[in-house]
Amino acid sequence: MPTQSKRFETQWGGKTLAIEVGKYAQQANGSCMVRYGDTVVLATATMSEEIREGLDFFPLTVEFEERFYAAGRIKGSRFMKTEGRPTDNAILMARFVDRAIRPLFDDRIRNEIQVVVTCLAFDGENDPDILGLIAASCALHISDIPWNGPIADIRIGQINGEWVINPTYLAREKSDLDLAFAGTPEKIIMVEAGCNQVSEQIILDAFWFGQKHLQDPIKLIEEVQKGFGKKKRDMLSPKNEEQKLTFEKREKVEALAKPFIETQIQELFFAKPKATKAERNEQKRTLKQKIKEYLLSQGVEMDDVHYGTSIALNILESEVVQKILKENKRVDGRSLTEVRPLEIEVGVLPRVHGSGHFMRGETQVVSFVTLGAPGDEQTLDSMEMVGTKRYFHHYNFPPYSVGEVKPMRGPSRRDIGHGALAEKAILPMIPDKESFPYTIRVVSEVFGSNGSSSMASTCGSTLSLMDAGVPIKAPVAGVAMGLASDEKGDWKIITDLQDLEDGKGGMDFKIAGSEQGITAIQMDTKTSGLSKEIVEKTVWQAKEGRAHILKSMLDIIAAPRPDLSPYAPRIITLRINPERIGDVIGPGGKMINEIIATTGVAAIDIDDDGLVMITSTSAEGAKKAEDWVRNLTKDVIVGEIYKGKVVRIMDFGAIVEFLPKRDGMVHVSNMAPWRVDRVEDIVKLKDEVFVKVLAIEDTGKISLSMKEAPGNVYPEAPAQKPRPPHDGQGPSRPFGNRGGRPERRPFQAHSQVPLKRDE
Repeated sequence: MPTQSKRFETQWGGKTLAIEVGKYAQQANGSCMVRYGDTVVLATATMSEEIREGLDFFPLTVEFEERFYAAGRIKGSRFMKTEGRPTDNAILMARFVDRAIRPLFDDRIRNEIQVVVTCLAFDGENDPDILGLIAASCALHISDIPWNGPIADIRIGQINGEWVINPTYLAREKSDLDLAFAGTPEKIIMVEAGCNQVSEQIILDAFWFGQKHLQDPIKLIEEVQKGFGKKKRDMLSPKNEEQKLTFEKREKVEALAKPFIETQIQELFFAKPKATKAERNEQKRTLKQKIKEYLLSQGVEMDDVHYGTSIALNILESEVVQKILKENKRVDGRSLTEVRPLEIEVGVLPRVHGSGHFMRGETQVVSFVTLGAPGDEQTLDSMEMVGTKRYFHHYNFPPYSVGEVKPMRGPSRRDIGHGALAEKAILPMIPDKESFPYTIRVVSEVFGSNGSSSMASTCGSTLSLMDAGVPIKAPVAGVAMGLASDEKGDWKIITDLQDLEDGKGGMDFKIAGSEQGITAIQMDTKTSGLSKEIVEKTVWQAKEGRAHILKSMLDIIAAPRPDLSPYAPRIITLRINPERIGDVIGPGGKMINEIIATTGVAAIDIDDDGLVMITSTSAEGAKKAEDWVRNLTKDVIVGEIYKGKVVRIMDFGAIVEFLPKRDGMVHVSNMAPWRVDRVEDIVKLKDEVFVKVLAIEDTGKISLSMKEAPGNVYPEAPAQKPRPPHDGQGPSRPFGNRGGRPERRPFQAHSQVPLKRDE
């Protein structure tokens, strides 16, 4: 049966945004293909028919599938040509979509829902993450899956003071601002930004400029829905008599438990406001046990008790919000703008190149810096990015950091996302390769977590980099901002978010930056979106919290250390003529490998522009390698003096190698300040001598002189026969002095007065 497809399009940011539906992936609940420029993505939304009983969370999964064929590439690995596990970039894009669409579902749904975005074509200019979210929004909106959309997203840059909508990759390199966010023209629901110390006001202006342009893709999605949209299904009402009885039983137990829960919360949680997270966890367990005992005493069957205990946490979070809204009282007794106590140290461990300990309340992170050779750069091989990067941050979140026991199977998606955020926050501060050519790896170990370990990792990274002596442009700190809000529309912003404050009606608005401005933003919310007033209040209040944390960090270490750790390698840099790079590398790498083996340096890296970086733990070896490279690439100039080695002896002279792989001829007449009969009387093979460059022929042959170069030590000069007294008759020396020939007198210019013959 032929497919019935239709294409919808609109102009957006100077390009055509097109959505095609009704052709591909028709067995999904909803699907569409979105094109912008020559980048094309397919999004599908699928929901299971069965309810997953026993879950206490909403089962949504989002996948972003990169395809190398989309970019016209075959994966670089020799052994694995399939795409394999998702790259970090694909995981970050999946999180980008997930964080935007998740708040608009009813979290009481227990049917599994999966959204898959696949990039089918990539033009190298238009980022598939923006299109992926628009496609996911459209697929969900036209499906029968209940979802409170649609939304759209946009990327904003600023070039030469002008706002740019969805800038290309090349244009983004020219912008100090890379702000991507999702929402509607009225509310912002998700934010991801990287900035180069941009002011708070510019960030806010970018939000309000971009928000106006969200209406174009949203209108397009609404148009698609009118033509192809399905009726939304009711996933919360009972479908049969058995489910109806279950729903009625659950509502009855919850209604019975709620007043008891509210009373117990006041006694357990607010009577001791400065309780630790561990103590609060114990209070939660006590609360559930008391609910269980109460319900059993009220005649509730054991199998139905869980209906009452399952709502305890939601009611607790609601009570925490009401205390903030009505009494400005937080669960740990802080004011709304107060940052928890800080503990800051640097140089906490031996041998490592740099370390920093940052603890805020119960969130504890130790970050470690390792400095490596330029060749240690990370290779990027994904659909979207090919190349290397020299600064990277890794984030480890073990289960013991939250007092849990779980299998440890490497970084989770959350870990990758948090690590990328801290990396983005510090990246603008990393010195350029020319001035600091090291590859820089920072690892943040989360030893305890109770609110924003990603921002603690940002602070720990700054501390460890300064402790390592990395000349960062400015120190960076970060803080997580929260929101307390209710159904009535009341809200308040709280600084330094922690566990119970990150519940329904809240947000996690992370902002990092230096004293001069913002470097990174990430925001998720558990609301239907943030108003303009909430965003503005958050940004300005975060500036105060960030300044407080940054001052505390600078009290411990005010600037990068002047010297690197003695255990860190040293790198010498020099620049050579790019045309001479081949001379340093040699055929098949023979020359560069010889330099490394002979001098003992760790590595020699050469950029295409002629920047040479020599990495070594030995200063002596590095200096030898540097001299070797300089000599290999040095241009020979007439008149310069070199020290060389005799590599060949001939009847009429000697060949001297005065630079690596550069030699010249010292003619016998230029060997000594006297006449030399035999070359071997002056030099032998492997002798070291000083030579002066006399001439360079067009063919490249070089003439050298030993007698004009100071510093040479000669054998004893040959004895000269005494001259007989000159009687004024005949020649001044015997004829036999030159093999029987009379000595030729030097040429003299004629005087003005002719000589007489008898004279």
